[in-house]
Amino acid sequence: MKILIFGPKARYDLYLPDFVRDMPVEPVFCGAPAPSLQAAADNPEAEVIFADAITPVGREMIDLLPRLRMIHSEGVAFNAIDTAAAREKGIFVCNNKGCNAGSVAEHTVMLMLMALRRGITGHAAVRAGKQIQFKERFMVSSAPELGEQTVGIVGLGDIGTATAQLLRPFGCKLYYYTARRRPPETEAELGITYLPLEELAAQCSILSLHCAVNQQTTHMVNEELLSHVRPGTILVNTARGQLVDNLAVRQALLDGRLGGIAIDTFDPEPTPADHPLVDLPPEIADRAVFSPHLGGITGGVFRRAHRNMWNSVRLLLEGQRPNFIVNGL
Repeated sequence: MKILIFGPKARYDLYLPDFVRDMPVEPVFCGAPAPSLQAAADNPEAEVIFADAITPVGREMIDLLPRLRMIHSEGVAFNAIDTAAAREKGIFVCNNKGCNAGSVAEHTVMLMLMALRRGITGHAAVRAGKQIQFKERFMVSSAPELGEQTVGIVGLGDIGTATAQLLRPFGCKLYYYTARRRPPETEAELGITYLPLEELAAQCSILSLHCAVNQQTTHMVNEELLSHVRPGTILVNTARGQLVDNLAVRQALLDGRLGGIAIDTFDPEPTPADHPLVDLPPEIADRAVFSPHLGGITGGVFRRAHRNMWNSVRLLLEGQRPNFIVNGL
């Protein structure tokens, strides 16, 4: 079975499960700068695609692979894959559901703390020899503690749930919004209360995004939603950049409706230096905390993800259905 892999060979070699060595598979690595469509055209007999988060797998590529049986995201998100085109041809689209929940939740809490406690600007002040000056200013800023915050979690899937579980011991008041409200026993177990999205935005001092990108959620954080937030609210995004309207968030920072942003995922990626949420004027630049899409980048995440991906290949070879099918087949 030939497998097209859009991702670096070194990463796949590092996390290769032992059981794969005995499987009748032929991995073909199609990393940059090779065009992805050309890689598909050169390997028409491929039956599986492994795709990283930024490689689009669209209808045109799918049409080039008549024997394709499965497209597997290397992560949890699958918005770069044309799930409808795959479904039309009976091709499974799969993801690694839950594999990065703990890691992204940890990263989310880290970003919240860095935004609240001025982690980036404090670091820079010490390096510039201005430790005391920064400390004096910080002492009269009424710096907030995380436990004092009202946190709104937008999306209560695996990652949103793990984030709530980490935040609860801090003492935060927790609210959530999701398309389908969770059962009362789940809410009680997490110590979390449901609110409609606009009410959530109005009630919370931190908004944390944890939902998938689809037609309903694209640019859900827009001018209209931001008009409801409390002045000084911090927006945290460890989900996907497409969830936010970049220009609306920038304007909300300028207006003071947002007190800060803490962002791990941007639209687009790779993120240019002149991105509207990165190239900020000096008066608001220190209210932004960035990380380069590292929320789910740990050894544990990759070990779990790659084991699941290769296990799904093994299931296909055995005539069974793969794990975590996301396109309704």
